[in-house]
Amino acid sequence: MSIDNEIYSQQASGWWDENHFLHLLKTGINPPRFGYFRDALTCQLGLQPQALSVLDVGCGGGILSEEFAKLGCRVTGIDPSAPSLDAARQHAARENLTIEYRQASGENIPFDADSFDVVICCDVLEHVDDLEKTIHEVARVLKPDGMFCYDTINRTAESRKANIFAAQNFPLTSFFPPNTHVWEKFITPEEILVLFEKAGFDNRDMTGLNSALPDLQVAGLLIRRKFGLLTFAELGRQLKFQTGGGLQASYLGWAVKK
Repeated sequence: MSIDNEIYSQQASGWWDENHFLHLLKTGINPPRFGYFRDALTCQLGLQPQALSVLDVGCGGGILSEEFAKLGCRVTGIDPSAPSLDAARQHAARENLTIEYRQASGENIPFDADSFDVVICCDVLEHVDDLEKTIHEVARVLKPDGMFCYDTINRTAESRKANIFAAQNFPLTSFFPPNTHVWEKFITPEEILVLFEKAGFDNRDMTGLNSALPDLQVAGLLIRRKFGLLTFAELGRQLKFQTGGGLQASYLGWAVKK
């Protein structure tokens, strides 16, 4: 079974559509993860956003790029999907945000070494063809002491239940198209830390990214969405994602280039 990354081109109009599954990332996942990265950047590292160049690897429709741009960073986004980049450019223009978008993959980042203060890679690592090469490319374009912000999905029974069975396969709760995710491509924290060490990263923090609700309540919300009683935007808000807790499903963290 292979992952279907063409979904992001075929469904590119959905990034900013409140009734589309891609918008779930905007209202559900973005608020806690961006808050986590912003606090690490400004409070723990003591950096001024206005002075920072940021690269968003796998930027999709720009939902995370725009958050960093609003913070005052100089943002560049790359993605293999031309239709997603078109959606990102159009929305940034409507919001009067200056963001440079270029078509490229994480395995071949088209910038010189030591180019960026911060690299973001979210909703991406479990999709790339060559994970080790992607992480080495991130390290290459980061400046020394630069910050790498990431999230991904752990390869566990819990993530199989949530991200494959409930989100893709079970008729009453599914919302992702088949093969949006493939469980075998999920990444354990132990695996990612080995790759970080090879690439010259010092991992500073890693934490869970999970709904605050019990499983039955999550299932109830997914069923309500299936019957058209909730938009994806409202579903994202009601799922109440938060950082902290265990790493059994989704997790995020940040590292510094040695």
